[in-house]
Amino acid sequence: MLLKSTLIYGPAILLTRISALLFLVIATRLIDKTEYGLLTLVVTVGEMTDAAVTNWLRISLLRLGGKGAVSKGSLTRAGFILFVMTMIAFAVAVVASNYVAPERWSEFSIAVCAYLSAGAVARYSLIVLQMQQRHTTFAMMEFLRALLQLALPVLAVLTLSHSFLVVSLASSLGMLTAGTFAGFAAASKIVPGPPRFTHREFFALGVPIIVIAFVSFGLVNAERVFLKVYHGAAAVAVFAAAYALARQPVDMIANAINMGAFPEAIGRFDEEGPSAAAAIFTQFIVLLLTLSLPVAALLAALGHDLTELLLPASYDGPYNILFGMVAGSVLCTNLTDFVYDSVVLAHKRPWLLIVSKILGSAVTVSLSFLLIPSLTEIGATMALAGGAITNLTVALLISRRLTPIPFPWRAFAISLLTSGAMGLVAAFISRSLGADVNVVIRLALAGSAAGLIFITANALCYPSQTRQGIALVRSRLSKA
Repeated sequence: MLLKSTLIYGPAILLTRISALLFLVIATRLIDKTEYGLLTLVVTVGEMTDAAVTNWLRISLLRLGGKGAVSKGSLTRAGFILFVMTMIAFAVAVVASNYVAPERWSEFSIAVCAYLSAGAVARYSLIVLQMQQRHTTFAMMEFLRALLQLALPVLAVLTLSHSFLVVSLASSLGMLTAGTFAGFAAASKIVPGPPRFTHREFFALGVPIIVIAFVSFGLVNAERVFLKVYHGAAAVAVFAAAYALARQPVDMIANAINMGAFPEAIGRFDEEGPSAAAAIFTQFIVLLLTLSLPVAALLAALGHDLTELLLPASYDGPYNILFGMVAGSVLCTNLTDFVYDSVVLAHKRPWLLIVSKILGSAVTVSLSFLLIPSLTEIGATMALAGGAITNLTVALLISRRLTPIPFPWRAFAISLLTSGAMGLVAAFISRSLGADVNVVIRLALAGSAAGLIFITANALCYPSQTRQGIALVRSRLSKA
Protein backbone atom coordinates (compact mmCIF):
# COMPACT_ATOMS: atom_id res chain seq x y z
CA MET A 1 0.00 0.00 0.00
CA LEU A 2 2.74 2.47 0.94
CA LEU A 3 4.71 1.75 -2.22
CA LYS A 4 1.58 2.40 -4.28
CA SER A 5 0.89 5.63 -2.40
CA THR A 6 4.47 6.74 -2.93
CA LEU A 7 4.25 6.11 -6.67
CA ILE A 8 0.92 7.97 -6.87
CA TYR A 9 1.95 11.07 -4.91
CA GLY A 10 5.65 10.90 -5.78
CA PRO A 11 5.48 12.48 -9.26
CA ALA A 12 3.46 15.48 -8.04
CA ILE A 13 5.73 16.05 -5.06
CA LEU A 14 8.78 15.45 -7.23
CA LEU A 15 7.68 18.19 -9.60
CA THR A 16 7.20 20.66 -6.75
CA ARG A 17 10.71 19.86 -5.51
CA ILE A 18 12.17 20.14 -9.00
CA SER A 19 10.35 23.44 -9.40
CA ALA A 20 11.83 24.69 -6.13
CA LEU A 21 15.28 23.50 -7.20
CA LEU A 22 15.04 25.21 -10.58
CA PHE A 23 13.86 28.40 -8.92
CA LEU A 24 16.86 28.23 -6.57
CA VAL A 25 19.24 27.86 -9.51
CA ILE A 26 17.63 30.74 -11.40
CA ALA A 27 17.02 33.08 -8.45
CA THR A 28 20.58 32.87 -7.13
CA ARG A 29 21.74 34.10 -10.53
CA LEU A 30 19.12 36.81 -11.06
CA ILE A 31 19.02 38.49 -7.64
CA ASP A 32 21.90 39.24 -5.30
CA LYS A 33 22.65 37.30 -2.12
CA THR A 34 21.05 39.85 0.19
CA GLU A 35 17.75 39.84 -1.72
CA TYR A 36 17.77 36.05 -1.92
CA GLY A 37 18.49 35.85 1.80
CA LEU A 38 15.51 38.11 2.54
CA LEU A 39 13.37 36.00 0.22
CA THR A 40 14.22 32.84 2.14
CA LEU A 41 13.51 34.65 5.40
CA VAL A 42 10.01 35.51 4.12
CA VAL A 43 9.39 31.80 3.70
CA THR A 44 10.96 31.13 7.10
CA VAL A 45 8.75 33.60 8.96
CA GLY A 46 5.74 32.49 6.93
CA GLU A 47 6.35 28.82 7.73
CA MET A 48 6.96 29.51 11.40
CA THR A 49 3.83 31.66 11.69
CA ASP A 50 1.81 29.12 9.74
CA ALA A 51 3.02 26.28 11.95
CA ALA A 52 2.18 28.24 15.10
CA VAL A 53 -1.22 29.59 14.11
CA THR A 54 -2.92 27.75 11.23
CA ASN A 55 -1.22 24.42 10.42
CA TRP A 56 -3.08 22.65 13.24
CA LEU A 57 -6.25 22.97 11.16
CA ARG A 58 -4.90 20.43 8.67
CA ILE A 59 -4.29 17.80 11.33
CA SER A 60 -7.57 18.47 13.10
CA LEU A 61 -9.59 18.31 9.89
CA LEU A 62 -7.88 15.13 8.69
CA ARG A 63 -8.35 13.55 12.11
CA LEU A 64 -11.98 14.56 12.68
CA GLY A 65 -13.51 15.35 9.29
CA GLY A 66 -13.51 11.81 7.93
CA LYS A 67 -12.58 10.64 4.46
CA GLY A 68 -14.47 9.83 1.30
CA ALA A 69 -17.78 11.67 1.60
CA VAL A 70 -16.88 14.99 3.27
CA SER A 71 -19.82 17.03 4.55
CA LYS A 72 -20.41 20.70 3.80
CA GLY A 73 -21.03 21.41 7.48
CA SER A 74 -17.57 20.14 8.48
CA LEU A 75 -15.82 22.22 5.84
CA THR A 76 -17.82 25.36 6.57
CA ARG A 77 -16.95 25.15 10.24
CA ALA A 78 -13.28 24.48 9.54
CA GLY A 79 -13.20 27.23 6.89
CA PHE A 80 -14.50 29.88 9.28
CA ILE A 81 -11.93 28.87 11.89
CA LEU A 82 -9.21 29.03 9.22
CA PHE A 83 -10.25 32.59 8.30
CA VAL A 84 -10.07 33.78 11.92
CA MET A 85 -6.72 32.08 12.52
CA THR A 86 -5.29 33.58 9.34
CA MET A 87 -6.19 37.07 10.58
CA ILE A 88 -4.33 36.29 13.80
CA ALA A 89 -1.40 34.99 11.73
CA PHE A 90 -1.21 38.36 9.96
CA ALA A 91 -0.77 40.15 13.28
CA VAL A 92 1.90 37.70 14.42
CA ALA A 93 3.74 38.00 11.09
CA VAL A 94 3.80 41.80 11.16
CA VAL A 95 5.32 41.82 14.66
CA ALA A 96 7.84 39.11 13.76
CA SER A 97 8.87 40.98 10.60
CA ASN A 98 9.92 43.97 12.66
CA TYR A 99 12.46 41.81 14.50
CA VAL A 100 13.72 39.75 11.55
CA ALA A 101 14.08 42.50 8.93
CA PRO A 102 13.65 45.91 10.59
CA GLU A 103 15.52 47.64 7.75
CA ARG A 104 12.89 46.45 5.22
CA TRP A 105 9.95 45.99 7.58
CA SER A 106 7.06 47.19 5.38
CA GLU A 107 8.09 45.16 2.34
CA PHE A 108 8.81 42.12 4.47
CA SER A 109 5.44 42.28 6.23
CA ILE A 110 3.54 42.51 2.96
CA ALA A 111 5.42 39.54 1.54
CA VAL A 112 4.79 37.36 4.60
CA CYS A 113 1.08 38.22 4.78
CA ALA A 114 0.66 37.42 1.08
CA TYR A 115 2.44 34.11 1.66
CA LEU A 116 0.08 33.27 4.54
CA SER A 117 -3.05 34.18 2.57
CA ALA A 118 -2.11 32.08 -0.44
CA GLY A 119 -0.99 29.21 1.76
CA ALA A 120 -4.27 29.15 3.67
CA VAL A 121 -6.36 28.86 0.49
CA ALA A 122 -4.11 26.25 -1.11
CA ARG A 123 -3.76 24.12 2.02
CA TYR A 124 -7.47 24.09 2.74
CA SER A 125 -8.39 23.07 -0.79
CA LEU A 126 -5.75 20.35 -1.00
CA ILE A 127 -6.75 18.92 2.38
CA VAL A 128 -10.31 18.51 1.13
CA LEU A 129 -9.08 16.67 -1.97
CA GLN A 130 -6.97 14.42 0.23
CA MET A 131 -9.93 13.70 2.51
CA GLN A 132 -12.03 12.87 -0.55
CA GLN A 133 -9.36 10.33 -1.59
CA ARG A 134 -9.05 12.08 -4.96
CA HIS A 135 -5.39 11.32 -5.41
CA THR A 136 -5.14 12.05 -9.14
CA THR A 137 -6.80 15.46 -8.80
CA PHE A 138 -4.57 16.26 -5.84
CA ALA A 139 -1.51 15.40 -7.93
CA MET A 140 -2.70 17.56 -10.82
CA MET A 141 -3.20 20.56 -8.52
CA GLU A 142 0.28 20.09 -7.11
CA PHE A 143 1.64 19.99 -10.67
CA LEU A 144 -0.13 23.28 -11.39
CA ARG A 145 1.19 24.87 -8.20
CA ALA A 146 4.75 23.80 -9.00
CA LEU A 147 4.61 25.22 -12.51
CA LEU A 148 3.09 28.53 -11.45
CA GLN A 149 5.47 29.02 -8.53
CA LEU A 150 8.38 28.60 -10.91
CA ALA A 151 7.09 30.55 -13.91
CA LEU A 152 5.55 33.59 -12.23
CA PRO A 153 8.51 34.58 -9.99
CA VAL A 154 10.98 34.17 -12.87
CA LEU A 155 8.74 36.25 -15.12
CA ALA A 156 8.45 38.89 -12.39
CA VAL A 157 12.23 39.12 -11.99
CA LEU A 158 12.78 39.43 -15.74
CA THR A 159 10.06 42.00 -16.37
CA LEU A 160 9.49 43.96 -13.15
CA SER A 161 12.15 44.06 -10.45
CA HIS A 162 14.92 42.12 -8.74
CA SER A 163 13.44 42.91 -5.32
CA PHE A 164 12.63 40.04 -2.97
CA LEU A 165 9.14 41.54 -2.50
CA VAL A 166 8.22 41.22 -6.18
CA VAL A 167 9.55 37.66 -6.35
CA SER A 168 7.73 36.65 -3.17
CA LEU A 169 4.41 38.18 -4.29
CA ALA A 170 4.66 36.39 -7.64
CA SER A 171 5.27 33.08 -5.88
CA SER A 172 2.28 33.65 -3.59
CA LEU A 173 0.12 34.46 -6.62
CA GLY A 174 1.08 31.11 -8.12
CA MET A 175 0.12 29.28 -4.94
CA LEU A 176 -3.15 31.21 -4.66
CA THR A 177 -4.11 30.44 -8.26
CA ALA A 178 -3.48 26.72 -7.86
CA GLY A 179 -5.33 26.71 -4.54
CA THR A 180 -8.35 28.39 -6.12
CA PHE A 181 -8.53 25.78 -8.88
CA ALA A 182 -8.16 23.03 -6.27
CA GLY A 183 -11.02 24.56 -4.29
CA PHE A 184 -13.34 24.49 -7.30
CA ALA A 185 -12.38 20.87 -7.97
CA ALA A 186 -13.02 19.86 -4.35
CA ALA A 187 -16.35 21.71 -4.16
CA SER A 188 -17.90 19.50 -6.84
CA LYS A 189 -17.72 16.42 -4.60
CA ILE A 190 -18.78 17.91 -1.25
CA VAL A 191 -21.92 16.29 0.14
CA PRO A 192 -24.63 18.02 2.20
CA GLY A 193 -24.65 17.32 5.89
CA PRO A 194 -23.91 18.68 9.36
CA PRO A 195 -20.42 18.97 10.86
CA ARG A 196 -18.88 15.74 12.09
CA PHE A 197 -17.22 17.55 14.99
CA THR A 198 -17.95 20.33 17.45
CA HIS A 199 -15.86 23.44 17.99
CA ARG A 200 -14.81 21.95 21.31
CA GLU A 201 -13.54 18.73 19.70
CA PHE A 202 -11.75 20.68 16.97
CA PHE A 203 -9.94 22.98 19.37
CA ALA A 204 -9.30 20.20 21.90
CA LEU A 205 -7.13 18.56 19.26
CA GLY A 206 -5.80 21.79 17.78
CA VAL A 207 -4.81 23.90 20.79
CA PRO A 208 -2.05 21.52 21.93
CA ILE A 209 -0.66 21.59 18.38
CA ILE A 210 -0.57 25.41 18.54
CA VAL A 211 1.35 25.25 21.81
CA ILE A 212 3.69 22.67 20.31
CA ALA A 213 4.40 24.98 17.38
CA PHE A 214 5.33 27.84 19.70
CA VAL A 215 7.68 25.72 21.80
CA SER A 216 9.13 24.29 18.56
CA PHE A 217 10.54 27.67 17.54
CA GLY A 218 14.09 26.36 17.57
CA LEU A 219 13.24 23.39 15.36
CA VAL A 220 11.58 25.38 12.58
CA ASN A 221 14.17 27.40 10.68
CA ALA A 222 15.31 29.36 13.73
CA GLU A 223 18.95 29.00 12.70
CA ARG A 224 18.25 31.30 9.73
CA VAL A 225 17.06 34.03 12.07
CA PHE A 226 20.24 33.72 14.13
CA LEU A 227 22.35 33.81 10.97
CA LYS A 228 20.61 37.01 9.92
CA VAL A 229 21.22 38.62 13.32
CA TYR A 230 24.90 37.61 13.53
CA HIS A 231 26.04 37.66 9.91
CA GLY A 232 23.39 39.34 7.73
CA ALA A 233 21.11 38.23 4.93
CA ALA A 234 23.97 37.12 2.64
CA ALA A 235 24.97 34.39 5.12
CA VAL A 236 21.35 33.28 5.22
CA ALA A 237 21.44 32.96 1.42
CA VAL A 238 24.39 30.52 1.49
CA PHE A 239 22.88 28.38 4.24
CA ALA A 240 19.42 28.44 2.67
CA ALA A 241 20.80 27.34 -0.68
CA ALA A 242 22.61 24.39 0.89
CA TYR A 243 19.57 23.53 3.00
CA ALA A 244 17.21 23.64 0.01
CA LEU A 245 19.45 21.47 -2.16
CA ALA A 246 20.01 18.86 0.54
CA ARG A 247 16.49 18.89 1.95
CA GLN A 248 14.46 18.58 -1.24
CA PRO A 249 15.20 14.95 -2.23
CA VAL A 250 14.92 13.58 1.33
CA ASP A 251 11.77 15.55 2.08
CA MET A 252 10.21 14.59 -1.23
CA ILE A 253 10.51 10.89 -0.43
CA ALA A 254 9.05 11.22 3.07
CA ASN A 255 6.15 13.42 1.97
CA ALA A 256 5.26 11.10 -0.91
CA ILE A 257 5.08 8.15 1.49
CA ASN A 258 3.24 10.10 4.19
CA MET A 259 0.48 11.35 1.88
CA GLY A 260 -1.01 7.88 1.91
CA ALA A 261 0.50 6.52 5.11
CA PHE A 262 -0.95 8.99 7.61
CA PRO A 263 -4.64 8.68 6.62
CA GLU A 264 -4.25 4.90 6.27
CA ALA A 265 -2.54 4.50 9.64
CA ILE A 266 -5.15 6.64 11.40
CA GLY A 267 -7.92 4.66 9.73
CA ARG A 268 -6.35 1.36 10.80
CA PHE A 269 -5.92 2.70 14.32
CA ASP A 270 -9.62 3.56 14.60
CA GLU A 271 -10.91 0.40 12.94
CA GLU A 272 -8.44 -2.33 13.93
CA GLY A 273 -6.50 -0.96 16.88
CA PRO A 274 -2.96 0.24 17.68
CA SER A 275 -1.15 -2.91 16.53
CA ALA A 276 -2.53 -2.55 12.99
CA ALA A 277 -1.41 1.09 12.87
CA ALA A 278 2.02 0.09 14.23
CA ALA A 279 2.47 -2.28 11.29
CA ILE A 280 1.83 0.60 8.86
CA PHE A 281 4.34 2.82 10.65
CA THR A 282 6.98 0.07 10.54
CA GLN A 283 6.44 -0.22 6.79
CA PHE A 284 6.85 3.55 6.60
CA ILE A 285 10.21 3.35 8.39
CA VAL A 286 11.42 0.56 6.09
CA LEU A 287 10.53 2.47 2.94
CA LEU A 288 11.87 5.77 4.28
CA LEU A 289 15.23 4.27 5.28
CA THR A 290 15.52 2.30 2.06
CA LEU A 291 15.00 5.38 -0.11
CA SER A 292 16.33 8.25 2.02
CA LEU A 293 19.62 6.97 3.44
CA PRO A 294 21.14 6.38 -0.01
CA VAL A 295 20.09 9.87 -1.08
CA ALA A 296 21.70 11.35 2.04
CA ALA A 297 24.92 9.43 1.34
CA LEU A 298 25.08 10.72 -2.23
CA LEU A 299 24.44 14.28 -1.12
CA ALA A 300 27.31 14.07 1.35
CA ALA A 301 29.60 12.53 -1.27
CA LEU A 302 28.73 14.85 -4.16
CA GLY A 303 27.81 18.08 -2.41
CA HIS A 304 30.70 20.04 -3.90
CA ASP A 305 29.95 18.83 -7.43
CA LEU A 306 26.25 19.64 -7.08
CA THR A 307 26.87 23.20 -5.94
CA GLU A 308 29.48 23.71 -8.66
CA LEU A 309 26.77 22.81 -11.17
CA LEU A 310 23.79 24.56 -9.61
CA LEU A 311 25.00 27.65 -7.72
CA PRO A 312 26.97 30.76 -8.71
CA ALA A 313 30.65 30.87 -7.79
CA SER A 314 29.95 33.48 -5.10
CA TYR A 315 27.99 30.89 -3.11
CA ASP A 316 31.11 29.16 -1.83
CA GLY A 317 31.10 26.96 1.27
CA PRO A 318 31.89 23.51 2.75
CA TYR A 319 28.94 21.91 1.00
CA ASN A 320 29.87 18.24 1.46
CA ILE A 321 29.68 18.71 5.23
CA LEU A 322 26.59 20.91 5.03
CA PHE A 323 24.76 18.52 2.72
CA GLY A 324 25.47 15.47 4.86
CA MET A 325 24.33 17.10 8.10
CA VAL A 326 21.24 18.70 6.56
CA ALA A 327 20.14 15.45 4.91
CA GLY A 328 20.64 13.55 8.18
CA SER A 329 18.72 16.20 10.12
CA VAL A 330 15.80 16.15 7.68
CA LEU A 331 15.66 12.35 7.85
CA CYS A 332 15.49 12.51 11.67
CA THR A 333 12.76 15.16 11.47
CA ASN A 334 10.73 13.10 9.01
CA LEU A 335 10.92 10.03 11.24
CA THR A 336 9.80 12.14 14.18
CA ASP A 337 6.93 13.95 12.46
CA PHE A 338 5.56 11.17 10.30
CA VAL A 339 6.01 8.16 12.59
CA TYR A 340 6.44 8.83 16.30
CA ASP A 341 4.45 12.07 16.49
CA SER A 342 1.69 10.43 14.42
CA VAL A 343 1.37 7.72 17.08
CA VAL A 344 0.71 10.39 19.68
CA LEU A 345 -1.82 12.11 17.41
CA ALA A 346 -3.58 8.79 16.76
CA HIS A 347 -4.07 8.45 20.51
CA LYS A 348 -5.39 12.05 20.57
CA ARG A 349 -2.80 13.08 23.15
CA PRO A 350 -0.94 15.89 21.37
CA TRP A 351 0.03 17.55 24.64
CA LEU A 352 2.73 14.89 24.99
CA LEU A 353 4.48 16.27 21.92
CA ILE A 354 5.32 19.44 23.81
CA VAL A 355 8.01 17.57 25.74
CA SER A 356 9.98 16.45 22.69
CA LYS A 357 9.52 19.73 20.83
CA ILE A 358 10.55 21.98 23.68
CA LEU A 359 13.67 19.92 24.41
CA GLY A 360 14.66 19.80 20.74
CA SER A 361 13.99 23.50 20.37
CA ALA A 362 16.08 24.31 23.44
CA VAL A 363 19.00 22.33 22.06
CA THR A 364 18.81 24.07 18.67
CA VAL A 365 18.58 27.56 20.16
CA SER A 366 21.40 26.88 22.62
CA LEU A 367 23.69 25.50 19.93
CA SER A 368 22.79 28.43 17.66
CA PHE A 369 23.95 30.90 20.30
CA LEU A 370 27.15 28.93 20.85
CA LEU A 371 28.12 27.93 17.33
CA ILE A 372 26.73 30.37 14.75
CA PRO A 373 28.79 33.45 15.78
CA SER A 374 32.07 31.64 15.07
CA LEU A 375 31.15 28.81 12.67
CA THR A 376 28.50 30.59 10.55
CA GLU A 377 26.81 28.08 8.19
CA ILE A 378 28.42 25.00 9.73
CA GLY A 379 27.35 26.19 13.16
CA ALA A 380 23.79 26.64 11.92
CA THR A 381 23.78 23.12 10.47
CA MET A 382 25.19 21.62 13.67
CA ALA A 383 22.49 23.38 15.67
CA LEU A 384 19.86 22.04 13.27
CA ALA A 385 21.20 18.50 13.62
CA GLY A 386 21.41 18.66 17.41
CA GLY A 387 17.80 19.72 17.75
CA ALA A 388 16.56 17.13 15.25
CA ILE A 389 18.33 14.26 17.01
CA THR A 390 17.05 15.37 20.42
CA ASN A 391 13.51 15.70 19.11
CA LEU A 392 13.63 12.23 17.54
CA THR A 393 15.00 10.57 20.66
CA VAL A 394 12.43 12.03 23.02
CA ALA A 395 9.53 11.46 20.58
CA LEU A 396 10.53 7.80 20.23
CA LEU A 397 10.53 7.33 24.00
CA ILE A 398 7.14 9.01 24.38
CA SER A 399 5.44 7.09 21.57
CA ARG A 400 6.82 3.78 22.89
CA ARG A 401 4.71 4.19 26.03
CA LEU A 402 1.55 4.49 23.90
CA THR A 403 2.10 2.08 21.00
CA PRO A 404 5.55 0.59 20.44
CA ILE A 405 6.63 0.68 16.81
CA PRO A 406 8.81 -2.33 15.92
CA PHE A 407 12.03 -0.95 14.46
CA PRO A 408 13.13 -2.72 11.26
CA TRP A 409 16.73 -3.43 12.21
CA ARG A 410 17.37 -5.68 9.21
CA ALA A 411 16.13 -3.03 6.78
CA PHE A 412 18.19 -0.40 8.60
CA ALA A 413 21.37 -2.49 8.35
CA ILE A 414 20.80 -3.20 4.66
CA SER A 415 20.14 0.44 3.89
CA LEU A 416 23.12 1.62 5.92
CA LEU A 417 25.52 -0.75 4.16
CA THR A 418 24.04 0.05 0.76
CA SER A 419 24.23 3.79 1.41
CA GLY A 420 27.80 3.56 2.64
CA ALA A 421 28.86 1.68 -0.47
CA MET A 422 27.05 4.14 -2.73
CA GLY A 423 28.61 7.16 -1.04
CA LEU A 424 32.14 5.74 -1.12
CA VAL A 425 31.91 4.71 -4.77
CA ALA A 426 30.40 8.06 -5.81
CA ALA A 427 33.04 10.06 -3.91
CA PHE A 428 35.87 7.88 -5.30
CA ILE A 429 34.70 8.33 -8.91
CA SER A 430 34.22 12.07 -8.52
CA ARG A 431 37.63 12.62 -6.98
CA SER A 432 39.37 10.27 -9.39
CA LEU A 433 38.05 12.16 -12.39
CA GLY A 434 39.13 15.48 -10.89
CA ALA A 435 38.28 19.08 -11.74
CA ASP A 436 39.52 18.71 -15.32
CA VAL A 437 36.47 16.59 -16.18
CA ASN A 438 33.18 18.43 -16.70
CA VAL A 439 31.03 18.42 -13.56
CA VAL A 440 28.02 16.99 -15.41
CA ILE A 441 30.09 14.01 -16.52
CA ARG A 442 31.44 13.52 -12.99
CA LEU A 443 27.94 13.55 -11.52
CA ALA A 444 26.53 11.29 -14.22
CA LEU A 445 29.22 8.63 -13.80
CA ALA A 446 29.22 8.76 -10.00
CA GLY A 447 25.42 8.73 -9.84
CA SER A 448 25.12 5.87 -12.32
CA ALA A 449 27.56 3.71 -10.40
CA ALA A 450 25.78 4.45 -7.12
CA GLY A 451 22.39 3.77 -8.71
CA LEU A 452 23.57 0.39 -9.95
CA ILE A 453 24.66 -0.52 -6.42
CA PHE A 454 21.28 0.58 -5.04
CA ILE A 455 19.23 -1.41 -7.56
CA THR A 456 21.34 -4.55 -7.20
CA ALA A 457 21.41 -4.51 -3.39
CA ASN A 458 17.67 -3.94 -3.01
CA ALA A 459 16.72 -6.45 -5.71
CA LEU A 460 18.76 -9.09 -3.89
CA CYS A 461 17.48 -8.20 -0.41
CA TYR A 462 13.83 -7.44 -1.28
CA PRO A 463 12.94 -9.61 -4.31
CA SER A 464 9.16 -9.68 -3.75
CA GLN A 465 8.89 -5.91 -3.19
CA THR A 466 11.00 -5.32 -6.28
CA ARG A 467 8.68 -7.44 -8.41
CA GLN A 468 5.67 -5.65 -6.90
CA GLY A 469 7.14 -2.23 -7.72
CA ILE A 470 7.97 -3.22 -11.30
CA ALA A 471 4.47 -4.61 -11.80
CA LEU A 472 2.88 -1.43 -10.44
CA VAL A 473 4.99 0.81 -12.67
CA ARG A 474 4.16 -1.33 -15.70
CA SER A 475 0.46 -1.17 -14.85
CA ARG A 476 0.45 2.61 -14.59
CA LEU A 477 2.48 2.99 -17.80
CA SER A 478 0.10 0.71 -19.69
CA LYS A 479 -2.89 2.77 -18.51
CA ALA A 480 -1.17 5.96 -19.54
